[in-house]
Amino acid sequence: MQKIVLCAFALLALAAAAPQEQNQAYIVKHESDVNPEGYNFEFETSDGTSRQEQGTLKQISEDHQAIAVQGSYKYTAPDGLTYVVTFIADEHGYQPQEHIEQPGQ
Repeated sequence: MQKIVLCAFALLALAAAAPQEQNQAYIVKHESDVNPEGYNFEFETSDGTSRQEQGTLKQISEDHQAIAVQGSYKYTAPDGLTYVVTFIADEHGYQPQEHIEQPGQ
């Protein structure tokens, strides 16, 4: 009888330790375009995560060009809140601005 109880507990412990399947997101939208003057892309997943970004070739000085980027991304964190980050990345560095999207927006 003790062996059966021990085996049952061992099987229960194995079942509890097995990786739990998480909800997996899939891509519902994906677009991109790249050309010599810059690029843009956008994607969205089934869990509401999204990102959009545009990069444009910019003349920094007479002999220096760089890509100036602007965009945003959005995701729902484990705390249930949706975070939105808009950003610019250029010769002045990465400049993000974050805000929390209120339910119903």
